[in-house]
Amino acid sequence: MDLKKIAGFIDRQKVSFICSVDSEGCPNVKAMLKPRKSKGLKVFYFSTNTSSMRVSQYRENSKACIYFYHKGLIRYEGVMLKGRMEVLTDQKTKELIWRRGDTLFYKKGVTDPDYCVLKFTASSGRYYCDLKTESFDI
Repeated sequence: MDLKKIAGFIDRQKVSFICSVDSEGCPNVKAMLKPRKSKGLKVFYFSTNTSSMRVSQYRENSKACIYFYHKGLIRYEGVMLKGRMEVLTDQKTKELIWRRGDTLFYKKGVTDPDYCVLKFTASSGRYYCDLKTESFDI
């Protein structure tokens, strides 16, 4: 399995799905824009609202999963990564992934207390393509 190829596939996707676990132990999934920044298949950064339900779930239980896929006319390809999600509110990390247009969502700018960063660190994954699946460690 070519992990660089999988990382390239993830980089080309415009949408991602993040999964958390609620207080009843049930999985919750949410569509998000692609990560703002990544380091190979190991670390991914997302922006979100500090007041969101997802943030409170990750603070209670950091177990997480992220998923990327592409559906073509004939071919379906997907990658699931399992790991942990951290909620980061330090200014340095917030500035790391801030974009000019973010003021649309965070009116007070990069220092807005309702702006935070989700940092996902993967431990393993599963790749699907052409009716074949393969698990891998990171």
